[in-house]
Amino acid sequence: VCFCIGCVWPFLHGTYLSFCRFLLVRDARLIGFGNYAAVFRDPSLLHAFGFTALFAVVSVIMINVPAFAAACALNHKFRGRNLFRAVFFMPNLIGGIVLGHLWSVIFDGILTSAGMKSILENTNTGFWGMIVVLCWQQVGYMMIIYIAGLQAVPADMLEAAEIDGANGRQKLFRIVIPNMMPAITICLFLTLTNGFKLFDQNLALTAGQPFIQQANGTTVRTTEMLALNIYNTFYSQGPSNRGIAQAKAVIFFVMVAGIGLVQLIATRRKEVQQ
Repeated sequence: VCFCIGCVWPFLHGTYLSFCRFLLVRDARLIGFGNYAAVFRDPSLLHAFGFTALFAVVSVIMINVPAFAAACALNHKFRGRNLFRAVFFMPNLIGGIVLGHLWSVIFDGILTSAGMKSILENTNTGFWGMIVVLCWQQVGYMMIIYIAGLQAVPADMLEAAEIDGANGRQKLFRIVIPNMMPAITICLFLTLTNGFKLFDQNLALTAGQPFIQQANGTTVRTTEMLALNIYNTFYSQGPSNRGIAQAKAVIFFVMVAGIGLVQLIATRRKEVQQ
């Protein structure tokens, strides 16, 4: 019942609103597929999709590789191991808006001292700034999942490999990684979907800036991701565009769900039965 009230009903009602024009929800009026037609005529959406897709791919690599390396290092027994695990995990406890504002001050201080423009005035620094913030927040969380996966690798298989003369690289790629595929599946799914859904750090760190005015009068926010694009369409482009924003949200959900399911199917096929 709670799931239906909190998830199913809002999703179905939101889908209905994507076919409506409304100022307030109670005044919604059906207009058919007009909102969806307007979505695909929006030039800012195409730019936001390309920027988001590139960001998601880069963030998946930049989060999972350091997280796996940290998990391998902290899976060994040594004094202070739990302290290091806690320190790596702590950034995940800080809210995204707080992180965005905190790092915007740090980045602007670094760039200004180096004689460069603010992070808000450069698309490249804005992109990599958000990558750094997301990695700093999520590497520790993925590290915990990878540690759980490492601890589930059968010790007898590793001992048998050592007896057979396998080196560290062979044990990693032939035994450890195949047995860790459930953990890898989860981490890839979380980082991929989080990369596409990123909103709070994008809003707090760059707010989509810098802005470029095109010849036809439209404005492209060069560091605007899809979630922020939907937010801006709903709140910044007038009440008449709220139905268009709702249509974007439905398309966004279908796209992210589809990408996530494809990734889950692809990685689960590589899982081994213990």
